[in-house]
Amino acid sequence: MTEPQRTSANDLRDAVRRKSSFAQSMKAVAWSFFGIRRGADHQNDVNQLNPVHIILAGLLSAALFVGLLVLLVRWIAG
Repeated sequence: MTEPQRTSANDLRDAVRRKSSFAQSMKAVAWSFFGIRRGADHQNDVNQLNPVHIILAGLLSAALFVGLLVLLVRWIAG
C-alpha cells in the first residue's frame, strides 16, 4: 500500500492565498449539494478555490438548507 501524500505547511499557505471569490466558492458548493459536477470542473475548483472559502460556504449553505427545511415543515404542519 502506498502512503497518502502529505501536504506541507507551504502548500496550505499557498492554497489559502488563492485569489478566488467567495461567490465562486458558493457556486461550487451549490453544485456539490446537487451532486452534479463534471470532473474537469471539479479539478479546476480544487486548483483555484480557497479552502477557507469552501468551508465557510459549506457551513453557510448547510445552515440555509436546514433553515429552509424547518420553515417548510412548520408551513406544512402549520
